[in-house]
Formats: sequence, structure tokens, C-alpha cells
Amino acid sequence: MAHSVEFEQLVDDAKSRVREVSVPEFAQWQASGRHAILIDVREDLEWQAGRAQGAVHLGRGVIERDIVAAVPDKATPVVLYCGGGFRSALAADNLQRMGYSAVWSLAGGWKAWLAAALPTTAE
Repeated sequence: MAHSVEFEQLVDDAKSRVREVSVPEFAQWQASGRHAILIDVREDLEWQAGRAQGAVHLGRGVIERDIVAAVPDKATPVVLYCGGGFRSALAADNLQRMGYSAVWSLAGGWKAWLAAALPTTAE
């Protein structure tokens, strides 16, 4: 998907403050028993079409509103993903500003998850 220069600049700015984890690194975390809540920040229709197995859904439009109820301990490791890693970086930046200290954006997002042939589920 082509993005505007302005959007890419906004994402680049957020990524300068956000940690990213690659799909293979995250898969290794899971295999080694390292705990992190995987949150899908995509739109409802994207979530319904398919998602990473074990993910919870807090769409980009509501995550800042609902994250405290979903993850009250702000030290809990959280990995966010979207379609390609842009929206998740923006959301991760905001969560850090809200006091969450262990937040990552999944580099490459859903596209990278599918390319790695990791487990998925759909409605």
C-alpha cells in the first residue's frame, strides 16, 4: 500500500522511540517461554478475516481508551501488530507515553507473520 510522505514521516518519528521485534525473534520468544501479550491493532474487518493465533484485538481506534482495562500492569510485555508495522508503531509510541514500559511493534506486521507461516486463526 502506498502511503503519503506525511504519514511515513509520522511513523518514522514514532519508530525513533519504539522498539521493534521481528517475527522470527517473537517466535523465538514464544518458543523459549518468554511471555508477551500479542495485540492486533488492525481494523475489525481485518481481524475477522484472519489473525495471529493467540492475539487479542484492540483496534487502533480504541487501544488508548481500552488498554488499561485489558492490560492494567504497565510493566507487562506487549507486542503490537498491524498489517505492515506502521499503525502498530504509532500505537506503541502512544502506549509508552501512557506509561507502558515493555512495548514492542512487530516489524512487518501481519504480512511478515503470514510470510513466516506462523499459526493463524479466523472467524
